[in-house]
Amino acid sequence: MRVLLMSYGSRGDVEPPAALAVALRELGVEARVCAPPDEEYAELLGGVGIEHVPFGPSVRALVTGAAPADAFQLAPALVAAHFDTVLPAAEGCDALVATGLMPAGARSVTEKLGIHYVIACFHTLGLPSPYHGPSARPGKPSPPGVTDKKALWDLDAERVNALYGEALNTHRAAIGLPPVDNVRDHVLGSRVWLAADPVLGPWKDTTFLELVQTGAWMLPDERPLPDALSAFLEAGEPPVYVGFGSMAMRGAPDLARVAVEAVRAQGRRVLVGRGWAELGLIDDGDDCFAVGEVNHQALFGRVAAVVHHGGAGTTTTATRAGVPQVVVPQIADQPNWAARVAELGIGAAHDGPTPTVESLSTALGTALTPEIHDRARTVAGTIRPDGAAVAAKLLVEEISGDRRPVSA
Repeated sequence: MRVLLMSYGSRGDVEPPAALAVALRELGVEARVCAPPDEEYAELLGGVGIEHVPFGPSVRALVTGAAPADAFQLAPALVAAHFDTVLPAAEGCDALVATGLMPAGARSVTEKLGIHYVIACFHTLGLPSPYHGPSARPGKPSPPGVTDKKALWDLDAERVNALYGEALNTHRAAIGLPPVDNVRDHVLGSRVWLAADPVLGPWKDTTFLELVQTGAWMLPDERPLPDALSAFLEAGEPPVYVGFGSMAMRGAPDLARVAVEAVRAQGRRVLVGRGWAELGLIDDGDDCFAVGEVNHQALFGRVAAVVHHGGAGTTTTATRAGVPQVVVPQIADQPNWAARVAELGIGAAHDGPTPTVESLSTALGTALTPEIHDRARTVAGTIRPDGAAVAAKLLVEEISGDRRPVSA
């Protein structure tokens, strides 16, 4: 049995398919992953022995470039990559599992090849819902005069069609497939897998689609921490880790200084994660240390708190580690993860995407209380570690039963 997994996005979009690929391999299934061509993704997949098929343009270049990516240029390029790269990569496979940024051409690939199709997401924010519209998200008010939820979702479908429709139907016609009227609904179908932990990401009554919640797909990480980092950790009290992963943090050019001073204001040592924002040290104080990409699963249990952007993967890893969190959300689903962290009592949600020394220190003061510490330890024991294994078993069962979970 062979399966192709695909995802376009940040590391938080690529690591879960890598975890599923490893879980599938343990069941005797051959799996490969279509992911962006960035070197760190190649290293991630190569490190666990999974074949990497480069797909689309570099994500890091788009995120950290001089200007933000133009969605109306990126969308057609990604559609073309489905037909130019994903389609040949899926030949001979029994199934395609699509995740990440709107995989507009994925279902077309499975139609052409006649193979099993699964669409998976890491949160429910982008799914059709009877309770909210896509424009009624944190920081994105509804269009003037539009309050009806159905109207909001119709507008969302129009937006997706404007981005992907022409390119998708051009490529579909080239391989003998009929046109698609509604790209969003075509991609989602009526049944979606939710790769999020039930405690962190409950979904009851959030969408009218059939949802199958597998738990988060977490990739086991056995890498040791670098010797210099271990020495810093052992040299004093647990530091506060501050890192924003794949976020460029364009709106906070002085973020390193703000972070260091805010943590110092709480009387704590500081561990700075460089990330795509390229954060660094602000002086030569021995209470600070900077690291690149390291094993968060090994690290987070050894720090006093984790300050991060609220990506699904980082939030889940920090929660599993039982460490207090401060979430400084930037985009998309991140405000929702921040709110959930605060709701569970395992950390604080920073108000807005651009912290100041005062605002971040205040949030840290909340997160570092004994009550939050104890609650974080308690909730950690409720987070399921087997989401990827659950999904792998389910996929094998569906392929073996030749079930087609997504209907038009």
